[in-house]
Amino acid sequence: MTTPTTPVKRWGWRRFRDELIAFGWLVVIWNLLWGEFTFGNLLGGMAVAVAVLVFFPLPSVTFGGRLRPLALLAFVIRFNYELITASFHVAWLAVRPASPPRSAIIGVPLRVKSDLNLTLTAEVVSLVPGTLIIDVNRETGTLYLHVLEVRSPEDLRINRQRVYLLERMIVRSLGSPAELAQVRAEPQLEGVFQ
Repeated sequence: MTTPTTPVKRWGWRRFRDELIAFGWLVVIWNLLWGEFTFGNLLGGMAVAVAVLVFFPLPSVTFGGRLRPLALLAFVIRFNYELITASFHVAWLAVRPASPPRSAIIGVPLRVKSDLNLTLTAEVVSLVPGTLIIDVNRETGTLYLHVLEVRSPEDLRINRQRVYLLERMIVRSLGSPAELAQVRAEPQLEGVFQ
């Protein structure tokens, strides 16, 4: 019996599609963890996927955006640029004959506060050497990250600008029209990060 305050799960086409995609990924991950694709691993992965989806249901995360291939290509190029330059920078910090670099923890409130955007931006920022997400405030949409080699307030501003640039590129690649309007309404990023 449901009460007016009890949420009712709807099993429409979108929910079924999302569950099917999650099922497929769980089966693939199970096989990758075993290191080979065999019939037994396929059946085992299907059993584990069903158990996970039945006993540990995830909140539904629907994808309201659409894939924009050119924006995604621009994002991939920019991400690889950030990855390569940051790798060389961190390597130089490790071998240079100087005192250890100063670091800082900064908070960056994202403009698009959806769970998908928070997750993707946090993952991308953490993959770039020299930055590491240490906390996320879901209610305010704020990422807290540890950054290396901070010498001035200008370095803090530059690191925030990098996070905002990556967020904007992710939203341009995968965001909904409303999310695109949110990042377009913000002032343009300054300096070399445009």
